[in-house]
Amino acid sequence: MTWLCLGLIPTAFLISLPLTAALVRAGHALGTYDSAGVAGQVKAEPRRVPNTGGVAIFWGVAAPMLLGLGWLSGLDPAPNAHGGSALLPADVAGHVAGIQQQTGPALMLLGALLLLHIVGMVDDRRPLGPWTKLAIMAAPAVLVPILTGTRLLTMMDAHVGGPWLSVAITALWFLVVTNALNFMDNMDGLAGGVAAVAASCFLAATLVRPEPQWFVAACLALLVGACLGFLAFNAPWPAGRRGAKIFMGDGGSLVLGFLLAFLTVRTTYAPIPDVSSSLRLSVSSSAWYALFMPLVVLAVPIYDFVAVVLIRLSQGKSPFVGDLQHLSHRLVQRGLSKAPSVYVIWGLTAVTGVSGVLLASSRPWQAALIGIQVVALLLVIGLFEYASTKGRPA
Repeated sequence: MTWLCLGLIPTAFLISLPLTAALVRAGHALGTYDSAGVAGQVKAEPRRVPNTGGVAIFWGVAAPMLLGLGWLSGLDPAPNAHGGSALLPADVAGHVAGIQQQTGPALMLLGALLLLHIVGMVDDRRPLGPWTKLAIMAAPAVLVPILTGTRLLTMMDAHVGGPWLSVAITALWFLVVTNALNFMDNMDGLAGGVAAVAASCFLAATLVRPEPQWFVAACLALLVGACLGFLAFNAPWPAGRRGAKIFMGDGGSLVLGFLLAFLTVRTTYAPIPDVSSSLRLSVSSSAWYALFMPLVVLAVPIYDFVAVVLIRLSQGKSPFVGDLQHLSHRLVQRGLSKAPSVYVIWGLTAVTGVSGVLLASSRPWQAALIGIQVVALLLVIGLFEYASTKGRPA
């Protein structure tokens, strides 16, 4: 099963790569370039680069999922004489019944991703107001936890009179992570690279569990492959040798953010009759500190999200009207060129991501050291930014 999951990385890559190449050509033919943005929005100097790459990311994930779910839903889950099922080997056949049981929630996830993909594509062509866009994003953030049972901290239900607090916290998590990845989409290769690094770390943590989360692992593998195929045309090259040939746009960043948020909440894909009891936070041990693994892995994009919101609020601006004050822009203002700034953020995400992978299987004192390391890393970034700002002209 491990090799089957890992094989989904090249599968998604081979869908995303040629589709991205086709979108580059089609984008120039149709003029699908970035729009001017909403009132008050500050954007980088416009470039004649199509921003429809999110189509390749979405279908790089969605097409294999739909094909796989469709094929497996028609198989007989009963094992044959050799322990297998239909054309599947025994280790795969044992999960057919569980996959069939969870097809409904999986399709709801795809429906939510499709909604966000369409909203993002519309916003890329004719910008929606920030609060209109946020309200639309809130719909799947609330409905998915309710309809699929994919919720955080379900143990609180008995203490607060029902699932309402769990749903609210889960919806907030969905919105924060979705917007954090959306905010990261501000330089060539940044959002796609950060998503690929984070998904790779989550994939590793999923596969090293005593009881691997096969469905989550499969989705993460597809996400990694789809991002890599897109990055072949979007990643920055050093010394400005080549810029991006295509952007993902909101049609891609919203999909990446919501999918990562969903997969950090969801646990094993197993044949459990009660769907609501089969979905929990992604953890690799019963230790309470393992619950912080998603925060650790996504520490850098969340840091950027929180910092940008605070900066904009301190300036009396809307936190959801874009500008050029993200971590990547701030690194450029402090002397780095754009490509190295992107590489630095990729690297920082990898550092916290590896820490997150180790967190779930650590002893308490080791988990404390990991927590101190991640907090220290963010403090160093913040102190560097503060110190290098002092004395600079406004």
